[in-house]
Amino acid sequence: MNVETWELLSYVVTVVGLPLAILTFLMEQRKERENEEEEVYQLLSDAYTDFLKLMMANPDLKLRSQCEITDLDEEQRERVRVLYEILISLFERAYLLAYEPDMSGKQLRRWRSWEDYMREWCEREDFRKLLPKLLQGEDPGFCAHILLIAKSCQPTRS
Repeated sequence: MNVETWELLSYVVTVVGLPLAILTFLMEQRKERENEEEEVYQLLSDAYTDFLKLMMANPDLKLRSQCEITDLDEEQRERVRVLYEILISLFERAYLLAYEPDMSGKQLRRWRSWEDYMREWCEREDFRKLLPKLLQGEDPGFCAHILLIAKSCQPTRS
């Protein structure tokens, strides 16, 4: 091979190979980021499942009912509060790891499922009543977000 052939081949590599390598690299980075986001979502989902198992282990607290349970003794109220603290911790972790102001696609769908969980719990009057105490020391952005959800869940007074 002569010098002109080598020069031509180097131009082909530069014009075709380099952009292709950059594109491949960017695609791999994006795929890796999506895999990391999926892994975080799965770990958070597993933690929520663990919380639900805690609820099932405490059926006397009636946390799946939609109304406030008023006939709990002091020990039961304490267990409810501890479970709510665990739940708030989980919601804050989800907020810190999964929420971003300008989400779209899969990321937005994943986040909306967390907002659905938050809304479901904020519909409980006893949860809303305890929320200010539960949020002490939590991330300010998370506090504002869940308080907005809680406000939208409050029944309107006529």
